[in-house]
Amino acid sequence: MSERAMNVLLVEDNEGDVELAKIAFRRGAPTSNLVVVHDGQDAVEYLYRRGAFADAARPDIVLVDLNMPRLGGKAFLDIVKNDEDLKTIPVMMLTSSQAPAEIMECYKRHANCYILKPTGLDALIHLTQQLESFWKGIAELPQGG
Repeated sequence: MSERAMNVLLVEDNEGDVELAKIAFRRGAPTSNLVVVHDGQDAVEYLYRRGAFADAARPDIVLVDLNMPRLGGKAFLDIVKNDEDLKTIPVMMLTSSQAPAEIMECYKRHANCYILKPTGLDALIHLTQQLESFWKGIAELPQGG
């Protein structure tokens, strides 16, 4: 397992979900650095290191909610997966929508994974443990840009 901390960008507009995610990552994936932005537009600014995000670390993985104000998850995928410098960053949808059409649409836009938001803190902690275990212990993440 890699000793380097994994940088995770969470793109989530629901403040309750954000707080649960922070707790879950602290408990389930303590060697990951979690950064939160509240919509797809801020996530784009973060990835391009613009404005307030000029010193942002490149995330190893991005977890994106589907439905957000300003720029939703599908539009975010379109931007990231069509950019030569960003498209290698694994982007996982983390949403409550189980609609088959939504799932298919996200994969057509090159989402790397579609995860249903777990209900309850224990389930979310388990998810963060699995994410960290897979992305740091099994998969090889691209380095740099």
